[in-house]
Amino acid sequence: MSKIKMKLFIGLFMYPMFWFHCQCLAQDKAVEVTSPNGNFTVTFQVDAGTGAFYTVEFMGTEVIGSSALGFQLTNGTYIGKNVSIEKMDERSEDSRWKPVYGERNEYPDVFSEKLISLKGDNQSFDLRLRAYNEGIAFRYEFPDNPELAIKTELTEFSLPPDAMAWTSNRAQSEIAGTRVSAIKEAVERPLLVQLEESMYLALGEAALVDFARMKFVQKEGNPGTLVASLDGGTTLKTSSYTPWRFIMAAKTPGQLLENNYLLLNLNEPNQIKDVSWIKPGKVIREVTLTTQGGMATVDFAARHNLQYIEFDAGWYGNEYDDASDATTITVDPKRSKGPLDLIKVIEYAKTKNIGVILYVNRRALEKQLGEVLPLLSSWGVSGVKYGFVNVGPQEWTSWLHDAVRKASDYQLMVDIHDEYRPTGYSRTYPNLMTQEGIRGDEESPDNSMVLNTLFTRMIAGAGDHTNCYFAPRVTEKMGSHVSQLAKAVCIYSPWQFLYWYDRPKGSRPGDEGAGGSKSFIKEVPELAFFDVLPTVWDDTKVLDGHPGEYAVVARRSGTSWFVGALNGNDDRKIEVPLDFLAKGKSYEAIIYTDDANSTSETKVKIEKRRVKAGDTLDSDVKQKNGLAIHLRQL
Repeated sequence: MSKIKMKLFIGLFMYPMFWFHCQCLAQDKAVEVTSPNGNFTVTFQVDAGTGAFYTVEFMGTEVIGSSALGFQLTNGTYIGKNVSIEKMDERSEDSRWKPVYGERNEYPDVFSEKLISLKGDNQSFDLRLRAYNEGIAFRYEFPDNPELAIKTELTEFSLPPDAMAWTSNRAQSEIAGTRVSAIKEAVERPLLVQLEESMYLALGEAALVDFARMKFVQKEGNPGTLVASLDGGTTLKTSSYTPWRFIMAAKTPGQLLENNYLLLNLNEPNQIKDVSWIKPGKVIREVTLTTQGGMATVDFAARHNLQYIEFDAGWYGNEYDDASDATTITVDPKRSKGPLDLIKVIEYAKTKNIGVILYVNRRALEKQLGEVLPLLSSWGVSGVKYGFVNVGPQEWTSWLHDAVRKASDYQLMVDIHDEYRPTGYSRTYPNLMTQEGIRGDEESPDNSMVLNTLFTRMIAGAGDHTNCYFAPRVTEKMGSHVSQLAKAVCIYSPWQFLYWYDRPKGSRPGDEGAGGSKSFIKEVPELAFFDVLPTVWDDTKVLDGHPGEYAVVARRSGTSWFVGALNGNDDRKIEVPLDFLAKGKSYEAIIYTDDANSTSETKVKIEKRRVKAGDTLDSDVKQKNGLAIHLRQL
């Protein structure tokens, strides 16, 4: 008996209710769906007394024990109990698709599927089960009941109580390891769970578009069993199906992160016909909210191969004041003395081929969306950052995704900030470039927290980490300068903010604005790494790592590779085997390391080596430091 099955067996002995489900289900005929590679099997069963249940196996080991399915409706009735199988259809898929941009230039979409039609006393519904090579997913479908009013979701995820999970209660709160049985409040998704030394799961949802957000809560009286918790009631309106619930499994957390395209596969294909205006790129935030500062920021962006500048809160007044009008350029005096001729900056940026992104708080968006989007488009703005958006309830989930779709009508790209976490909608509307839902540099997380983020939050998709480079917090709280270089490789974001608190020379002295650095950006040699760094990729490999401890990520753009390595709280030797390089080719490796003895103001050492496939680069990396490498094919 495997370790996992032994743990489950003990759990069943301790919790009779869980054991009762298993006993009943064992007597009923099972419906199985197995992934094309044979690694995953999801088993669906029905018991006349207790209802519908499922289990999941990965490589012959049960990783999800018998877990209930269904809903409670607002009228008090239940869906999923007293049901029987009416019919079943099956199909398979073996294809590949090319994204507008991504962590790879092509994604596999390979799965086996069964659509099970169920009839019950209260409701008939379908359960769509898919087994991918990367995990399993299922959703509920109600083709004959588009106005179904749901009160509570009953979907369970039964785990060993002593399994380790990395949890956060909010999208931007700290992420910490805890036993599954110790989870007290609702926790975020994706949820990373370690079952044993070489067995990891990721649980979550995909294609959340017009439904209440799901989190995970502990089932009362049954430690180890998590239950889907919806953020309020929900009614099936624009579609007759729920979001997907997924379970991924792998031998390492890095494999889960590499396979995060599963969420994209569970979303609808691109709906924007002309995508020529959708352009990923690097961003610098303009912190002074002045014309002079804007011009200087444009010049810096052009000089350092950045594609965008961004004006954040304050350009149209106090973002928290409902009276502020986002169709006017009215600088908030608490943030800047001005003056700001925004139109002049936008026009100047165009002459340098630099785009401009503007921030708009949800207070203005909710009342002025129909005016703001066409106006900003007429100004020549490239995109909008939606700030402090409402998330969770169905009403705001629907509003937000509608706001993304409306932005595409005016060829505006979008960055959604604060508590919103992605579930793959950027495949359907790729003008949704990135989003926060992350504990970024505004919160000054140290490397160990960033490493927790990498192996949990980043399974969901792109994350705007609001990186900064010269702000004092870099070395005082977060890590090191090379960590910041490496972070831009490790944390994927098609819009990659590199200079969040930093301002270039040319803006007025003393004009740092709200949150900006008092000093100017220094033209240190290692900025060359940022200058050539792409933000989207042709291939991605997570070479090694563990939450909170360390990570090594390699990404390819064309013939060049970029490697980022982050280190947590212990000194360690980090090895980078170069097996991913093209055979028979030579490369120049430009290696950036932290060096306390360096004469550089930022203590960054730069060296070059000639390398080839099969070589290994290694470095002794101090705690909270990093390693960044640019591998250029010769």
